[in-house]
Amino acid sequence: MDYELRSVSASYGSEPVLCDISLSFAPKSITVILGPSGCGKSTLLNVIAGLKVPEGGARLGFDAARFSYAFQDPRLLPWMRARDNAIFALLGAMDREEAGGRVDRFMQAAGLAEAADRLPSALSGGMKQRLSLVRAFSFPSELLLLDEAFQAVDLRTKLELMDVFLELWREEERTVVCVTHDIDEAVYLADRVVVLSDRPARVLDQFTVEVPRDERALGAGVTMEAEARLYRAVLSRPDFV
Repeated sequence: MDYELRSVSASYGSEPVLCDISLSFAPKSITVILGPSGCGKSTLLNVIAGLKVPEGGARLGFDAARFSYAFQDPRLLPWMRARDNAIFALLGAMDREEAGGRVDRFMQAAGLAEAADRLPSALSGGMKQRLSLVRAFSFPSELLLLDEAFQAVDLRTKLELMDVFLELWREEERTVVCVTHDIDEAVYLADRVVVLSDRPARVLDQFTVEVPRDERALGAGVTMEAEARLYRAVLSRPDFV
């Protein structure tokens, strides 16, 4: 079944953050929410996950789903080795042997098998973010939420991380909602892109990226039409800054 937000509004105290948001998320699809910094993208993820109760509207299909999160900050436990950091997040859902098997599969896919016994202090920034993705994918969730998960690294590492993410996603397809303010990231990853206004966030535009994912490359002509539509949606709106 699809997951749906219907006319959702949310605020913090007297400050409105989300205004009349209606969106649906098809199973096993990647939806990228694009919007300016501070517009309410993280609040939208928290509403989806049930961590923030909206003041109006309805969440449909989400309550029976399990969620996992990947954040901009990897949030690793510094005293645990890389493999154990990922296993620790799974122990409430399965026994240690099963958790280890899942983690090992995703660490191999992410190119982290040789770093399994390293402490976080011995990992590069890109490796820490890969481990964060491994931990999120290892947890047996139906929905995966990414909160600016590719932002805190240099451009080359970011491209590598996005490819790692897609490789992990192909291993075990989830319904993914990813928030970002990066147009190139949105076009590269998404099945569907949703453009939000500045706060209070409203839906300005949404569309499917028609280019097959294996034909996409940043800056390539095949993605120019989608990129141009996103830039028009962003730059033509006075409330998107």
